[in-house]
Amino acid sequence: MQTFIAVIEKCPDTGLYVGYVPNFPGAHSQAESLDELHDNLQEVIAMLLEDGEPVLETEFVGTQAIVVG
Repeated sequence: MQTFIAVIEKCPDTGLYVGYVPNFPGAHSQAESLDELHDNLQEVIAMLLEDGEPVLETEFVGTQAIVVG
């Protein structure tokens, strides 16, 4: 069992949730709900792993809140 970190955003134009795994080519999807997006990303990642382990050039560390002003 492997764990991947996905970045999730919401498109203001379509209202869809968009998710991707940083530095994992092809590991992205979109959906109308967060649950659906989670399922979609699981399916996409599993499919991509069938072709072998990805060679990740960097490691996702996290996010930071930056306060300006």
